[in-house]
Amino acid sequence: MTDTTRRAAEAALYRAVWRWHFIAGLLVLPFVLILAVTGGIYLFKDEINDAAHARLRFVEPAAAALAPSQIAAAALEAHPGELKAYAPPAAPNRSAEVDILGPDGLKDTIYVNPHDGTVLGSLWDGAAAGSPAMHVVRKLHSLEYAGWLGNRMIEAAAGWMVLLVASGIYLWWPRGRGLGTVAIKAAKGRPWWRDLHAVTGLYAGAFIVFLAMTGLPWSSVWGGKFYDYSYALGLGMPEGYWSGKPVSTVPAADVADRVPWIMEKQPVPLSGAASGLPVALDRVVAEVEARGIVPGYAVSMPSGPQGVFTASVYPDDIHDERVIHLDQYTGEVLYDAGFADLGTLGRWAEWGISVHMGQEWGLANQIVLLIACMAMVALCVSAAVMWWKRRPSGALGVPQVPAGWRIPRTLLAMAVAGGIFFPLVGLTMAVLAAVEIAVALSQRRLRAA
Repeated sequence: MTDTTRRAAEAALYRAVWRWHFIAGLLVLPFVLILAVTGGIYLFKDEINDAAHARLRFVEPAAAALAPSQIAAAALEAHPGELKAYAPPAAPNRSAEVDILGPDGLKDTIYVNPHDGTVLGSLWDGAAAGSPAMHVVRKLHSLEYAGWLGNRMIEAAAGWMVLLVASGIYLWWPRGRGLGTVAIKAAKGRPWWRDLHAVTGLYAGAFIVFLAMTGLPWSSVWGGKFYDYSYALGLGMPEGYWSGKPVSTVPAADVADRVPWIMEKQPVPLSGAASGLPVALDRVVAEVEARGIVPGYAVSMPSGPQGVFTASVYPDDIHDERVIHLDQYTGEVLYDAGFADLGTLGRWAEWGISVHMGQEWGLANQIVLLIACMAMVALCVSAAVMWWKRRPSGALGVPQVPAGWRIPRTLLAMAVAGGIFFPLVGLTMAVLAAVEIAVALSQRRLRAA
């Protein structure tokens, strides 16, 4: 291959990558904005909840505390219904939380002063989000309001984010031309937006890839396959952990809000003889605390005659996560698993999710990921502005496909591998390729005519 031919091939490849980077970027831009804005807010959900609902969440510390059953009774007296869960105060200055299913079929969280039984108020139960407002932010983050389609669109966007970072680095790479922008040099106009886009992507790319990859476990297709394969390989939860105990068909996520991700689909065990009276809540709390469960946990009530008590916690230090199931009639511990009991993939996934949520290293974790979210917003805004400034009037301004170029086998193999690793990216890639081919054939027919 001559130098001229090689340079022509490299230029064609560059334009082809730029075209796909451009098209994919515009398609996922709205979803990346949603992920960045809602994710940046949700990083500080505890601080926001504490500030917005301080009257409900904080109390004056005192030496004495009521028994769990007394606290639950106070909540039920003020808000009659079915007791669903009890969360002891996580600190001396915190209120206890009691989840009650009311006659209207809605579940509310009742906040009770654990020292004197005073009911401080209630909120519609926001589950793991901690408040109705943060529940909305969490649902928007996953586009759950759009149902199964929304979840899959977000999954595709997360996969494309990884490929956009990779293709963006390729487009930025100097290739001996001295144009590797590591600082914003232009003063104004489209060059300034170009530099902003390139520099932001260069420094934030690794964090964006990390957020995308650690968010994928929640997705339906990629996350579902990861979950299934990790268990099939014995790397999620080791085989035989149940020790032959009978289990139900109810997943742990349906009975508790604070279940670690890798355990969400595990069926809860069954209580033994479905007769007699359930043991007291006080006894369950004493048992799980004697086993060392850390503050911030909640106890979910048994559901049905064969249901179990479930104590679970998803703390800031992921090494303290825990799920304990107890027989509702005898109080016997049927299942007790923590971080150390997980397989290798289970531990990696849980650690990644904890960092993704800004929990692992406290405020420093939150600030770093907030900056990453802000960088994602900057990338979206700069991309949109660059497109708007360069597009011809009345046209999209999509970079043209170079005539006669061929995709190198290595690049084709990488595209196929990326599509296999991210199935929904592969699907959208196939759709885009089909559109490209259809447009090219149409233009060829028009030229021939």
